[in-house]
Amino acid sequence: MQLTVSQDMESFQEALGELAMDGKTVALVPTMGALHAGHIALVKEAKELADVVAVSIFVNPKQFGPNEDFLRYPRTLERDLQLLDEAGVTLVYTPTVEDLYPEGFSTIVSAGPIGAMLEGTFRTGFFDGVATVVTKLLLRTLPQVAVFGEKDYQQLCVIRRIVRDLDIAVEIFGAETVRESDGLALSSRNAYLSAQQRSIAPKLFETLEAVADDLISEEVSKDEALAKGIDRLTEFGFRVDYLELRKEDTLEALETLDTEARLLVAAWLGNTRLIDNIGIGVE
Repeated sequence: MQLTVSQDMESFQEALGELAMDGKTVALVPTMGALHAGHIALVKEAKELADVVAVSIFVNPKQFGPNEDFLRYPRTLERDLQLLDEAGVTLVYTPTVEDLYPEGFSTIVSAGPIGAMLEGTFRTGFFDGVATVVTKLLLRTLPQVAVFGEKDYQQLCVIRRIVRDLDIAVEIFGAETVRESDGLALSSRNAYLSAQQRSIAPKLFETLEAVADDLISEEVSKDEALAKGIDRLTEFGFRVDYLELRKEDTLEALETLDTEARLLVAAWLGNTRLIDNIGIGVE
């Protein structure tokens, strides 16, 4: 099926309507572009879950703070479209800011308490921006399923809560984090790293694994394990925003590893902020 690219809502929904008339189910993969192998893995997951895949590409200004990288965020639309065509995507939606947020737009979807912790502590309003744009994209597309990466795990939790609370009829699927051979989670912002920083960056994932091993072994307390992890990252040159153990589904704080959990980290390497997480099961 030939790739169709729509910049305006009317042509996008017209294409979706034709697919619906043919009885096709749709999986949506929302992105901000600058696509890499992690995004293509999401597309592959989506193709297993529905008849056709629609991908949105939109660098959302509402999820960038005043001192963040909105203007320099990589934009590679021509290359992105080539990758999506090769991956078998059917529809690509590339709305403008004016299309998604027309003059007079004033409604914000609150991410609630789950969006106020962890990332929300350091990026005020970030998840409200995510919640607003994802809600609009879901309502414009009305897909049967939408696929998000677990690399942005808190975002995945926020979106699941929004869909549940607002009764949006879509299944949210979380796809496993895709990593480089040295363990670094794929991210468009990895392009900001210098060669030296890139050689250090995999220590983020290595540290998560080391902390998880300490927690599972119960040879040290939770606080001691996390403190060791922060010290380790600091020695490698990271500036740590947080390293936290949280409940898998709600991201509530955990004192003991007695339920399915997530270990989440955010840290700066030079001027680049990296995030990562891993799941920890209970024996």
